[in-house]
Amino acid sequence: MTPVIAVDAMGGDRAPAVVVDGVVQAAGRLDIEIALVGRRAELETELARHGEARLDRIRLVDAGEVVAMHEAPLAALRRKPRASIRVAAELVRTGAASALFSAGHSGATVLAAHGALGMIAGIDRPALAVTYPTHQGAALLLDAGASLECRPDHLVQFARMGTTYARVAMEIDRPRVGLLSIGEEAGKGTGLVRDAHARLAGTSLNFIGNLEARDLFTGRADVVVCDGFTGNIALKVGEGLVDAVGRMLADELGAAVTSQIGARLTRHAFERFRQRVDYAEYGAAPLLGLAGLALVGHGRSSARAIENGIAMAAQLAADRMVERVSADFCAA
Repeated sequence: MTPVIAVDAMGGDRAPAVVVDGVVQAAGRLDIEIALVGRRAELETELARHGEARLDRIRLVDAGEVVAMHEAPLAALRRKPRASIRVAAELVRTGAASALFSAGHSGATVLAAHGALGMIAGIDRPALAVTYPTHQGAALLLDAGASLECRPDHLVQFARMGTTYARVAMEIDRPRVGLLSIGEEAGKGTGLVRDAHARLAGTSLNFIGNLEARDLFTGRADVVVCDGFTGNIALKVGEGLVDAVGRMLADELGAAVTSQIGARLTRHAFERFRQRVDYAEYGAAPLLGLAGLALVGHGRSSARAIENGIAMAAQLAADRMVERVSADFCAA
């Protein structure tokens, strides 16, 4: 069957225009159908800009309310039963869609998806699993913000989910799992980290021990585990550093007094660097642990990032990611 991806059209800093652009691109490239959820009149206006470009693969689902980025997510979802993110999550719950994608309010997405889909048996908390570039390729960081306060058992669950995801989505046979801490020694870190270290060491996972923040981008670990508060800070620091380095490199290239050929070669290298670290290449991060498939995109997502996020959702649905994670926990 052709997968159906429910897309929250009203989610994102430049929604719905950029979301619609990404949806149209995805519909033209992928063998999927898209349920585009949002204010119908606005969506019709945005779609009209694209003529007849595979619009036959896009179905509009009217949802007149939106959770704004400044709103407290739980209160907003209670006040707005027809919020676009809630309606999109319900499509997955009822089986009308295979997966949900939103670049909107991440807190609202987590709550709406959790409320509609529930959790896999044996898993207590969802984890936002973000793929990020390393010197050796890519690695997975979880949790990146779905569960801010955790217990040691939760981090063990995150490690198991991340291992399954890395095997299926990243094709790593035996993923190396690292625990984010302030030192490599087993006794370093908070009580949460020390207890999690002891429990991870007693599992069959390929646990390599603690990982310091400076080692995140070396590629020492394929799966890096932490609580959502720590992970979100680490993620935002990394994003800010990439932006700052990119601006500084651009300034230096513009000011450099070099030969024309040398400047051109340097700029080509800079463009390759920028593409390598661009979050748009990954598109989205799955919420692992839910009993249904939900993915969260960056609020600043471009049309290409939206397209890639939808593509990731379709691929994970085809790979039966939720069923594989569930099977791993049932077998343990």
